[in-house]
Amino acid sequence: MADVELIKKQITYHPDFPKKGVVFLDIFPVLRNPAAFEALLNHLENHIKSHTLALSESKKIDVVVALDARGFLIGPILALRLGAAFVPVRKGGKLPGECVKVTYEKEYGADIFEMQSDAIKPGQNVVVFDDLLATGGSAKAAGELISQVDGKTLEYIFMVELPFLKGSSKLNAPVYSVIQHDD
Repeated sequence: MADVELIKKQITYHPDFPKKGVVFLDIFPVLRNPAAFEALLNHLENHIKSHTLALSESKKIDVVVALDARGFLIGPILALRLGAAFVPVRKGGKLPGECVKVTYEKEYGADIFEMQSDAIKPGQNVVVFDDLLATGGSAKAAGELISQVDGKTLEYIFMVELPFLKGSSKLNAPVYSVIQHDD
């Protein structure tokens, strides 16, 4: 797993950001290192093609959903590599047209996520991507939006997971994380 080690070495830690007692895991150094970024994209694509596709009767991913905002950095590239549509889940009031909405709890209070209501067709196979799984609130909200339009969430995929926060227990499909960070 040399690719995982390369990716892991790039992630930096910022204590007391954005508030005291929180350690912020910064993925941006991965994106600044072309070899690490390519390793991440290849790792994600290989995981989906070798594992996630088996969860689908059609053996196809129709849509990659990514969460506002860091998920947008990787989600569209992953969708392109898979021949899938990219659908953003954004904070309330940021998308035009008719949207489905859900309110969710996050580490620092409540927020609203939205998705355009025609972005996913009933029965389409969806993979959800975000950079970090902590308490699971935002990923759960994305899953609820997908359910509202009758999409099928096959898997939630993250660069980093904080397993001690048990966020995966809130989600309605399997979880895969490239890196598990236990502190």
